[in-house]
Amino acid sequence: MHVVTGGCGFIGSNIVAGLNNQGINNILVVDDFNESSKLQNIAQKDVSDFVHKDRFLNDISNNKCKSDIEIIFHQGACADTMEPDGNYMMQNNFEYSKHILEYCIRNKIPLIYASSAAVYGRNKETSESKKNENPLNIYAYSKLMFDRYVTKRLDNIDSTVVGLRYFNVYGPNELHKGKMASMVYQAYKQLNDCEEVKLFAGDAEFSDGEQKRDFVYVKDVVDVNLHFASKRNVKGIFNLGTGIPRSFNDVANTLITLMNKGSINYIPFPFDLKNKYQNYTKADTTKLASTGVSTNFTSLEEGISEYFTILENPDVNDN
Repeated sequence: MHVVTGGCGFIGSNIVAGLNNQGINNILVVDDFNESSKLQNIAQKDVSDFVHKDRFLNDISNNKCKSDIEIIFHQGACADTMEPDGNYMMQNNFEYSKHILEYCIRNKIPLIYASSAAVYGRNKETSESKKNENPLNIYAYSKLMFDRYVTKRLDNIDSTVVGLRYFNVYGPNELHKGKMASMVYQAYKQLNDCEEVKLFAGDAEFSDGEQKRDFVYVKDVVDVNLHFASKRNVKGIFNLGTGIPRSFNDVANTLITLMNKGSINYIPFPFDLKNKYQNYTKADTTKLASTGVSTNFTSLEEGISEYFTILENPDVNDN
């Protein structure tokens, strides 16, 4: 059995789809439906069981899980980077993940889990090194703490443990995330609603709308997860991004061209985000490439074009 925590969410549901595409349907989805709109992400997927995240935590903590678990894709987390409750964030993202890790170590079950490029904060150097880590919020800190907990254990682990530091992922099945959805979706929605994309004005470092992010299409993220799932005894933490930063203007203009309408309105940078915002992200993919995974990822224009088609015609989504 393949376990996908957060399996009703954005990346988790895409991993379920990727497994289905490989002919795998013996899948246990672990999640909750506090946000019931996530149902649309998983309703058409072929899975064998669903369990609430709290029940799953209890089962693994007390060795009550089914004995046929082959691998765990741990994607579940509180992903709201502006969540003010630090205790809630640490419980969901750090403590919960520790229980999953310990269960996998005890039973020699491969674990592939979601980390985040947020651990680098405003640093432009992003090789997987402690000197580059500078989290700006409790979400990033919760992810970093688990990465460090894993790193300290790696030499004594006899099974696959892979942490993937996702950069700016976009693509199908993210609509339920609301304000935490990708810039690509936010721009699409704004163009649909009012034919105008609002981007941040520039500062001493960046011109208007020229803040840059490493946008990575969710299908590439799935491919990397499945690549590591096919390996054995791979251990480490790896950046997962394209290595090519693109501007918010690039995102907006690509969508304006596709939709044949709209304009850009540059707005003042919000005061409450000052010193808490990543103006620039770029994945150093050297370590990832060394594992044999292809880093020839989908271009921003190609990814947005495919995603746009799905947003305009939801029935064509083969996920």
